[in-house]
Amino acid sequence: MDVKKFKYFTVSSLAFGTWRIGGGYWYASHDKDKEWISAIKRAIELGIRVIDTAEMYGNGHAEELVGEAIKGFNREEIFIVSKVWPSHADYDNVIKSAKNSFKRLNTYIDLYLLHAPSRVPICKTMKAFEKLVDEGIIRFFGLSNFDVEGIEKAKDCLSRYEIVAIQNHYSLLNREDERKTLVYAERNGLMYMAYTPLENGILAKNEFLANIGKKYGKTATQTALNWYICRNNLIPIVKASKISHVEENAGAMGWRLSEEDWRAIDEHFREKSYFLDKIVSTLKSMRPWS
Repeated sequence: MDVKKFKYFTVSSLAFGTWRIGGGYWYASHDKDKEWISAIKRAIELGIRVIDTAEMYGNGHAEELVGEAIKGFNREEIFIVSKVWPSHADYDNVIKSAKNSFKRLNTYIDLYLLHAPSRVPICKTMKAFEKLVDEGIIRFFGLSNFDVEGIEKAKDCLSRYEIVAIQNHYSLLNREDERKTLVYAERNGLMYMAYTPLENGILAKNEFLANIGKKYGKTATQTALNWYICRNNLIPIVKASKISHVEENAGAMGWRLSEEDWRAIDEHFREKSYFLDKIVSTLKSMRPWS
């Protein structure tokens, strides 16, 4: 299996995302449960052992589907990531949310993240996270949609455990985090999880990536995902509901781009990402997290 080693754990180099599996923004949908469960199972079979979910996804139904899909597999070989919504970030609600996620998953959570910055003082959230580790509900914790300053503030609240991961939006077309957060994560040994790495299919259709991929017998999707995998501390999160797409994504593992091709991709997309970075930065400053 294609893996990456961090201070406290070893995980697969690719993660399976469950956003819009089991429903959407705080609403559940059951019409494709069998298809979704089959997709998660196939991902695990192919070596994608990091499963990313959240209480908000399908109003908890995504977690239920993950819990169902992992039955029959060796639990110790699967790394489940879930997230608490920012409006639940106070101490008591964090505990309640985590325990509810635990019940839906029918197992412990390997990595628990605060989904986004909250108006609740961060120390209250961190104290709850430490309590959850003590109780065995979660193993590790981290943050999502945070910058370096936010990570440092959270870090200062801790007395017994460490922040081990950060999950942010990062792609070849959105490279804002390269300025600080990605570098910070690498220097401090944090696992950096990149969501929306294919930019909702845009990179899957990219001719430049497709041409480089031909050298390796790989698609544009596989080439893009491998570019992320080549970064030491980065795990791309990619969602797929169709078995064929799961199998294509898994084909990004088990090989590596040459340094020459990696740099060619890096340089090709660097200028193209500039204006999108500006747009994303503006949108982030307007997010009404509550």
